[in-house]
Amino acid sequence: MKLWDKGYTTDNLVDRFTVGNDRILDLKLAKHDIAGNVAHAKMLHKINILTELELKDILSGLAQIQETIDLGTFTIEENFEDVHSKVEFELVKLIGDAGKKIHTARSRNDQVLVDLHLYVKEEIERIISLTSGLFDTLLKLGEKYKNVLIPGYTHMQVAMPSSFGLWFSAYGESLIDDVIMLKAAHKISDQNPLGSAAGYGTSFPIDRSMTTELLGFESMKYNVVAAQLSRGKLEKTTAFAIASLAGTLSKLSADVCLYMSQNFNFLGFPKELTTGSSIMPHKQNPDVFELMRAKCNKLQNMPSEIMMITNNLTSGYHRDFQLLKENLMVGIDTMKDNLEVCNFMLQQVIIKDNILDNDIYDYLYSVEEVNKLVLKGMTFRDAYQKLGREIMKGDFKPDKKVEHTHEGSIGNLCLKEIKAKFNKL
Repeated sequence: MKLWDKGYTTDNLVDRFTVGNDRILDLKLAKHDIAGNVAHAKMLHKINILTELELKDILSGLAQIQETIDLGTFTIEENFEDVHSKVEFELVKLIGDAGKKIHTARSRNDQVLVDLHLYVKEEIERIISLTSGLFDTLLKLGEKYKNVLIPGYTHMQVAMPSSFGLWFSAYGESLIDDVIMLKAAHKISDQNPLGSAAGYGTSFPIDRSMTTELLGFESMKYNVVAAQLSRGKLEKTTAFAIASLAGTLSKLSADVCLYMSQNFNFLGFPKELTTGSSIMPHKQNPDVFELMRAKCNKLQNMPSEIMMITNNLTSGYHRDFQLLKENLMVGIDTMKDNLEVCNFMLQQVIIKDNILDNDIYDYLYSVEEVNKLVLKGMTFRDAYQKLGREIMKGDFKPDKKVEHTHEGSIGNLCLKEIKAKFNKL
């Protein structure tokens, strides 16, 4: 069954090419399609398109279909084009002709739009929740290991003293920027496009404010063309937010892989959480974080893929938009998996002690010595040159006592302030 069926069938090759894997992807939209149908039916009753009895039958039929979705038995067979046609077919089968009225004053275009807006809105809330869990873990680790010093690097060269407290909480605070972007994408998704029909509205006196309230949207896309223009823009905005978060996790993963190597040996994980080699019996590899890094790098390409599909499209609907669904849905699922696994792994992390006792880290303290001379009255440039000469001659003997007190430094992590900033979101 196709919603545009006019009594003829399309060639099988064309059907396979145009439908693609929508039948599988649309299963993620099924419950949202039911919600959109329920709101639309109630509105049609209000404007006297549906009788009281018809509305009752439609709501009962939709509830029965929702039960199959909840049970996981709802399927979209090959003779259906998408979730919308399957739901309407099942509704008509359950309640008869009343089900044929459900598509009045509506197009498949705004059905897709409302389903995607509801889906993205819910999935972003889930991603933010998982990000919040990772944030809490990072700040707890920052507090727990705030006194464990590690080297800080610039140009991959030993630079200045850092700490695990600084490192963990740095990634925690970085997540705040990512959540800001996720919230922006959420706000864009929180606008009701239902009622735009094929992109130019309808002659039926529909009540879009009613469906906006019923579906729990904060606002609506008032201009019907603007509603259609959100197709592609919604996916792109969400992709940018996911890419931002992926960038944070990718860099964290790269650090973990580096710090796990024997040359660094700053941290480790229980052997059950690492993988081995087929020929080297000593290996405990950071495969989880290597794959996380690769998956996150792939996610950072998602905005580019979406832009390349949509950049040269004129206003109005184009079938090109169909290809965005897989990018978006796979990207969302991948990000949720990354967040869940990252949080789990970090909760098992093993931190090594006395890392800076190794002589190779002595030069970490050169800036500390320069600053001490400045505090005693020497100009910065003279102090810098004095230490430089001592280092060149091999006479540098560091005092390994570190005192940083300003906000956000080793000795003043501002974890409460970072937590408060996150909570304000």
